[in-house]
Amino acid sequence: MITVVGMGPGDPLYRTQVATDLIAKADVLVGWPRMLSGFPDFHGETHVLDANLDKLMSWLKANAHRNVVVLASGDPLIFGIGKRLAEQLPVEQRQIISGISAVQYLFARIGLDMNDLYLTSSHGKQPDFDFIFQHDKVAMVTDREIGPFQIAQEIQQRGLTRTLVIGENLSYPNEQIHLLKPDQIRQQYDMNVVVILNERC
Repeated sequence: MITVVGMGPGDPLYRTQVATDLIAKADVLVGWPRMLSGFPDFHGETHVLDANLDKLMSWLKANAHRNVVVLASGDPLIFGIGKRLAEQLPVEQRQIISGISAVQYLFARIGLDMNDLYLTSSHGKQPDFDFIFQHDKVAMVTDREIGPFQIAQEIQQRGLTRTLVIGENLSYPNEQIHLLKPDQIRQQYDMNVVVILNERC
């Protein structure tokens, strides 16, 4: 069985008990080096993820008879590896364990409901900002190419009024949450999630 485990927003305290138990029982842990480094006492086999997901899928299919746990950031099905595995592995060979996503964590920290939220990502693609700005409440999982500064520029170019909530290093000791107007956004932020709010919210 291939199990994809949501690791939560970062801090191990936000990992579910189900996830912790499944990791402890695994024969093989699969994950990015940063994630695997969080389990120094794991005595089974480890398999390091890289950018070649086709290679990973081939390896998982060949090892589906083993107890393999794939570590996924946040929630595996919110712009995570869970979607790819769910599409390519038969249902009888895989299970997905949800986790707290960075988006959920940020909304809880600022006390804002997620009702009517439009959720998107800038990872590896050019967002359709004209479509995004039609929504009053948007959460965007960002990358190094398109983050808070680029979002703020797109807002200003259209002459729109928005408020940005930027959550950096969420759940870690150096977490910072900023509530800013587009003209207050600086060029660089650490690992972050951005919430875009229309003034009507």
